[in-house]
Amino acid sequence: MAFNLGSGGNDGDDLAETHEINVTPFIDVMLVLLIIFMVAAPLATVDIPVDLPSASTQPQPRPDKPIFLTLKADQTLALGDTPVTADTLPAALDAASGGDKSQRVFVRGDKSVPYDAVMQAMDALRRAGYLKIALVGLAAPATP
Repeated sequence: MAFNLGSGGNDGDDLAETHEINVTPFIDVMLVLLIIFMVAAPLATVDIPVDLPSASTQPQPRPDKPIFLTLKADQTLALGDTPVTADTLPAALDAASGGDKSQRVFVRGDKSVPYDAVMQAMDALRRAGYLKIALVGLAAPATP
């Protein structure tokens, strides 16, 4: 609310306009946004512990001549029994598959290998054009 504290005389200016911002709607909007962010912030964090189960399904039949890419504990690669590098992997894969990029490549990784190294090996397979990738693991013991 504004008051005109003029000279006290009658200037003929009794209804002078006062210019001020009404901040009540602004405060209302800010409170609504605060409540929205307070509700949405806990939902945006992913803090769920995951304990992945082991597979107990029947294994699929293997091809006659499977292509195995092995990721050893020291993070070196081997195609079959032959050691390869990420640079020589595309040529070695083409030689092993006869140039057939539709063949499935079985990736075996040591248990101690970080997940990042497995993803880099799979990314090297995709860059080489081999999109059918299978991960090899041990079958879980049967439970009664």
